[in-house]
Amino acid sequence: MEGLRVALIMLAEIPARGAAKHGRDAWAIRHGDDVITWGELAARSLRRAHALRERGLGVGDLVTLALPNGSHIYEWLFALWRIGATPHVVSYRLPEAELRAIIEVAKPAMVVASDPHLQSSLGAFAADLGSDCDDLSPLEPVLADNWKAMSSGGSTGRPKIIVSPGPNAFDDEKKPPLRFPSEGPILATGPIYHNMPMTTNLQALFEGHPVIGMERFDPEEALRLIDEHSIAWTSFVPTMMMRISRLPEAVRSKYDVSSLKTVWHWAAPMPPELKQEWIDWLGPETIWELYGGTEGIVTAILNGTEWLEHRGSVGRAVGSEIKIVDDEGTEVPQGEIGEIFALPASGAGSTYSYIGAERRTIAGGFETIGDFGWMDDEGYLYIADRRTDMIVSGGANVFPAEVEGALMAHPAVAEAVVIGLPDSDLGARVHAIVQVVEDLEAHGLDEPDSETLVAFLRERIVTYKIPRSFEFTRQRLRDDAGKVRRQQLREDRLTQVAVS
Repeated sequence: MEGLRVALIMLAEIPARGAAKHGRDAWAIRHGDDVITWGELAARSLRRAHALRERGLGVGDLVTLALPNGSHIYEWLFALWRIGATPHVVSYRLPEAELRAIIEVAKPAMVVASDPHLQSSLGAFAADLGSDCDDLSPLEPVLADNWKAMSSGGSTGRPKIIVSPGPNAFDDEKKPPLRFPSEGPILATGPIYHNMPMTTNLQALFEGHPVIGMERFDPEEALRLIDEHSIAWTSFVPTMMMRISRLPEAVRSKYDVSSLKTVWHWAAPMPPELKQEWIDWLGPETIWELYGGTEGIVTAILNGTEWLEHRGSVGRAVGSEIKIVDDEGTEVPQGEIGEIFALPASGAGSTYSYIGAERRTIAGGFETIGDFGWMDDEGYLYIADRRTDMIVSGGANVFPAEVEGALMAHPAVAEAVVIGLPDSDLGARVHAIVQVVEDLEAHGLDEPDSETLVAFLRERIVTYKIPRSFEFTRQRLRDDAGKVRRQQLREDRLTQVAVS
């Protein structure tokens, strides 16, 4: 353990490192008017660490944080890392019943929530706990075995906790290939309760970059922030990129985005037409994609130039080996769809552990997170969909992501979610829930209907994949992290049928 202390830098020391590099009064994180300096971040997180120690929390304790984007959540993270506790970050928008289910699985030592109702009903502590502590005496950071825990219900809706093995420290000589600029702030567009925003924001702070966050994603505000702060690095999920692309040209052209050198997208399938649009807009060398999962068993990366040569791919594996297998665990021929299993270079079981779920493995220690896909002859990976999302209709496999991407190529479609509903003839019929673009008239578009979309899809996908039924909405279907509650959408529609 002492050897690790020499090689690694404790996460709790990131604010102090930033203060030493930039000055205590230089800002570290900002969300609109909520601005915190490196010095304030160091002091406030230390106050909270003392307050937590006084309450008996320490090494190995799991603490659930249900907090929105803002300086509070960073203060909590650095305080927990200082005492060796593990932050378990969840969405602050979760319904009470769902949060209760997660807590039953996680069994945290403490719950912290911004919602007064949750504070009352769950006995959660308020976000300002420890902010008035007057103890600023030095507190040596404690090395711990796990540095974060994230929640995932997947498509099944059954909560599971994905724990990242520690230590709660970074190796300054082993930086992930995120292509951060040499200096300057990054724009963090996503909610920190999702894995990639949390991980990349923390890595940026570790490398000394201030972080500009967004309390809630707004497409025009994102462009304004890029312009105002000459942002060179940012990340999106495809939903965000779609919302930016749907802005009127007069709005998009108001902002100078020429400072952008690296734009990442991740977390959800990318419609090919949308990706091509962004490549045409910013250049292929600027657009980067990362495929992976919170479990960390596989990571694939590619840039826009590679994508143009391997259209639809999510990249080649970095630091892991991939196998595409059938239901019996046998590798399928190149180009055929199967389930994606991977083995990280660090070895089986080295990148995560579950609370509330079991690993799915095959011979050799290869594991899966449930995605289907295939590989080409150059080792580029292509994603079909999740095992639990696949629809078997009339004996044919339909992967919703492909149909959703085709639908979202229509200019009047802002988002689409495809689910399978019971059908007496086909077993399951493909049903599309379509979010219509706001203010169609301003875009010179007509209201879409099922006939229009069916005709549009016939030019893009095979007939049996075309939805048999449609519904249209103005409500958002995905959250700011690009996640969709597909199983809940399906259950809601089954309930409506049962009631009627």
